[in-house]
Formats: sequence, C-alpha cells, structure tokens
Amino acid sequence: MYANLTDVADRLGRPISDALEVTQVNAWIADVEAIILARIPSLDVRLSTGALSPDVVSMVVANAVVRKVKNPDGKQNERIDDYSYGLTESASRGELFLTAEEWALLAPAAGAGGFSTRPGFVPDRCVWPGTLS
Repeated sequence: MYANLTDVADRLGRPISDALEVTQVNAWIADVEAIILARIPSLDVRLSTGALSPDVVSMVVANAVVRKVKNPDGKQNERIDDYSYGLTESASRGELFLTAEEWALLAPAAGAGGFSTRPGFVPDRCVWPGTLS
C-alpha cells in the first residue's frame, strides 16, 4: 500500500474510527492505487529507484480518497431552507479520480526524443554541389 487510513484522516482533518467507514476508506485507497497502477505499471520501480517519492504517491492517493469521503454521492448542490451549498463540477463527480496535476506528479519525466531541442544549437553549414561556398 502507498497510503493508509492515517494519511487520509490527516488530510481530512478528522479521525476515521467508525468500523464501516474504516472499511470503506480502505477499499477506496485500494481502488485509487489500482487506478494508478493501471496507468503507471512501473510505479514500484520508480519508487525503488528514487525517481518518485513515496510521500508524493501517498499524498496523491490520500487526496483522491478525501474527495470521495467529502462527497460520496456526487452531489453538486444542496439546499435546505435559506442554506445553500454548491460544489464545482470536478469536485462533485462523486467518483474516485486523479486530477491532471496529480497525474503529472506521478508521471515519468519525458526524456529527450526525436523532437527535442538543444539550447544554443547552431546547425552545420551545408554546401550543396554546384553552389558557391
């Protein structure tokens, strides 16, 4: 496991002690980790080589679970008499998901490829046959 119940509770700002909630949060942690491993199967290698910090993975997993704990049903608006509460579309999804920023934290850094550039690069001068040099 990359995150645990304490990681989620710390970010949530309250203890998670009810037996049913403990079971549910642990299941959501496992689900988020499965989502991450489906997209980044080399996660364990990246962690063992130091290319990725375990603290970053723990934070990403816990934050995804906190979103689900705060809004498990995906409500976007709630109104009771004069009280009204609304969430943005992304916050009200009601599903386990990682933001683009979280995926970027986990994603392997792109290496130099066929379309990379080199700062200060000056191409060689080409002289074609039959042209003046």
